[in-house]
Amino acid sequence: MVNVIGLGYIGLPTALMMASHGVEVVGTDCNKELVATLNAGQTTFREDGLDELFQGAVKAGIKFTTEYQMTDTYIISVPTPYDKFSKKVDACYVVGAVQDVMKVASQRATLVIESTVSPGTIEKFVRPVITGANRTDIQLVHAPERIIPGNMVYELLHNNRTIGADDKVIGKAVAKLYASFCQGEIVVTDVKTAEMTKVVENTFRAVNIAFANELAKICRHDNMDVYEIIKICNMHPRVNILQPGPGVGGHCISVDPWFLVGDYPSLARVIDESMKTNDGMPDFVLNRIYEIMKEKSMKNISRVGLYGLAYKENVDDMRESPTLQLLESQERHLATGLKVYDPFIKKDVVKNQYHSLEKFLDAVDMVVIMVGHNEIKENVEKLKDKVILDCHNIIRKPNVYHI
Repeated sequence: MVNVIGLGYIGLPTALMMASHGVEVVGTDCNKELVATLNAGQTTFREDGLDELFQGAVKAGIKFTTEYQMTDTYIISVPTPYDKFSKKVDACYVVGAVQDVMKVASQRATLVIESTVSPGTIEKFVRPVITGANRTDIQLVHAPERIIPGNMVYELLHNNRTIGADDKVIGKAVAKLYASFCQGEIVVTDVKTAEMTKVVENTFRAVNIAFANELAKICRHDNMDVYEIIKICNMHPRVNILQPGPGVGGHCISVDPWFLVGDYPSLARVIDESMKTNDGMPDFVLNRIYEIMKEKSMKNISRVGLYGLAYKENVDDMRESPTLQLLESQERHLATGLKVYDPFIKKDVVKNQYHSLEKFLDAVDMVVIMVGHNEIKENVEKLKDKVILDCHNIIRKPNVYHI
């Protein structure tokens, strides 16, 4: 039996996928309300295919509880934030989960850390917990997740996996467990290499995005079309520039690269500057709003609305959302009044939030497209009388502003 610890954006889909493919699974989370919701037959966030996967797992016998189970295999998928001052990974949730597992784990149990951590974190923070509990029989493995909100179910099935283990035999056994559902290639390596590869994957993407964002600033300064330039450059067979945007959110690209900056401050200089560039984009968008308002005359567009609260399109995940960052920046400048709407966010989470596209549009003169949800792409004609700042190059018209 596998006890999955942490039933959030990574742990829950992993638990459901294993259960749906014949593995006996118990999911554990300290959040009583979350566990109660799952036991009532409802998922806790929106994701394509997740409800169907949930139903299959329930039929297969998955259980949800706040209690840790006595078993021989654990998968820990708890959050790993970073200290915003030191930029180092904060392993407190992982350490806490491991400490609780030590109280109930069977002899020679295998402990799989799925949470993303910086290289050396398991050796520095997790192993001392095990040795301190006099449980040198415990087998440590790192199996970093590689899925993205909006396409989780497909990627769980098809993405390649990396398994890092002290003992290759144990690593292969864990690989076999993941192979119960994973159709991609599963590579077995050592723990620190597995830690590093996950962080490097997200860092590569963050640096590429920062390059695109910096190009956008350069092109804005000299009135060039950054999207046309990137399109032409990407026709070169060895060039693949990503698209600029209003910022970077989520719990991967906006967080993981900081681990390397925190651990290697004198070496990770390109990464450091790239993260600062990405983190500065919400302020850049806020300045663009002010520029456009000034150009159009504030009297004509005094009511500004932000479309999108999620960190990316077609999900309800708001972690590190650029829109939330922009609203925080607005408050720091002692300004308020921006209106907000997101079709995926059903509860009020900010001031001046709307829950209907029509009511939102009626209340604003200017729409800032912060997230490219399908809804806005399918309703472009409803924006025809609005001043538009399109941060995702969805609308290619002469009268539309871009970053």
